[in-house]
Amino acid sequence: MSGLARKGAKPSIREVLTRPRMLILVALGAASGFPNQVTESALQAWLKDLHMSNTEIGMLSYVSLPYLLKFLWAPLLDRFPLPVIGRRRGWILVTQLLLAAAIGVLAFQDPADSLLAVSVCATAIVFFSASQDIVIDAYRADLAEPEERGLAAASANLGYRAASWIAFAIALVVADHFGWPPALLVVAGVMAAFSIATLRAPEPVYRTPPPRSLRESVVEPLRELAGSRGALSLLGLVLIFKLGDAFAVKLFTPFLMDIGFSKTEIGLVAKAVFTSSSIVGAVLGGIWMVRLGLLSSMLLFGLMQAVSNLAYYVLAIAGKSYAVMIAAVAIENLAHAMGNVALVALIMALCDVRFSAFQYALLSVLSQLPRYGLGGPAGWVADHGGWPVYYVVSFLLGIPGLLTVWLLRDRIRALDVQH
Repeated sequence: MSGLARKGAKPSIREVLTRPRMLILVALGAASGFPNQVTESALQAWLKDLHMSNTEIGMLSYVSLPYLLKFLWAPLLDRFPLPVIGRRRGWILVTQLLLAAAIGVLAFQDPADSLLAVSVCATAIVFFSASQDIVIDAYRADLAEPEERGLAAASANLGYRAASWIAFAIALVVADHFGWPPALLVVAGVMAAFSIATLRAPEPVYRTPPPRSLRESVVEPLRELAGSRGALSLLGLVLIFKLGDAFAVKLFTPFLMDIGFSKTEIGLVAKAVFTSSSIVGAVLGGIWMVRLGLLSSMLLFGLMQAVSNLAYYVLAIAGKSYAVMIAAVAIENLAHAMGNVALVALIMALCDVRFSAFQYALLSVLSQLPRYGLGGPAGWVADHGGWPVYYVVSFLLGIPGLLTVWLLRDRIRALDVQH
């Protein structure tokens, strides 16, 4: 397995933001984050406008299943490069254009008339988005030097968070004034524009050639992951580290709408705070990880993200309050972004650069299982227990991951010094 990073001089925030390869990863992180909000928050708001129940909204979130299955076709994207603009960028370009087309088709559907058609379009968007993620993650692993992995995770997080907010804000504000079809067409146009950044990005200098066969691209990376010391325990940690955090944000938009905030208020105020606090958290997380090391970062950030979920409990009790809402969103997303940087660094530490596309896809699927598998239970808890109970549950779900980090502290410390 490859190690995390060699510790060197502590970087400044300015250095993180201005390194050329970090800026490239910010742009590709933005392309990765942009389509996610179409099938998450925007679709939830659209269905909420039609007075569907939280349980129905939660169940429809299972269109995100391709995010959990992307490891199945990741070896194909690694094994068979397209004969255009490079091994990684060719697939990135194709998936971006297909995403723009799928979002455009969704704009002409009517959930009140046929949820099936909406579900098919949403599933297609998720499939193309997951495919784009596979190749962008592999591109990042190929481009970043070993000592830059923590900073690479932070840079990708910056772009992802900013683009997620932009996509959601555009969709909600345009939908509030012109309806959902124009909103989605605007989002489709912006998605297509990301292809410009892909065309201008450099292709990495590859350390190893592509796998020689499909068998090699599947069997060898699985053997390496499963054959390492304490593999199952570490894979379990990847699965549960952000369990409570994933539950807390699963129904974020319906929660704010239920306590009285309009779509424009959510899009411009809540999501602006969401993005700015996430950016600060990503920068601080990347720099602190270099200074603290992987183990201390996971312990500190894990504790912060569990406790921060209780800020939404306070908001649920207080009701519609701009001050409380802004504070809650800022606190939770600052901790969420820092925890995400630590988790991505752990995943990069577990990957072998020879099989980065498949191994990263497989490990990221494990980390996303709570996010995409809790739609039904989350909706049920919200409908039957209410929002205060919902956020107490989210806090309790954050404790197992924190305890697991402590139990595996020696193994995590060893990963942090491997080369």
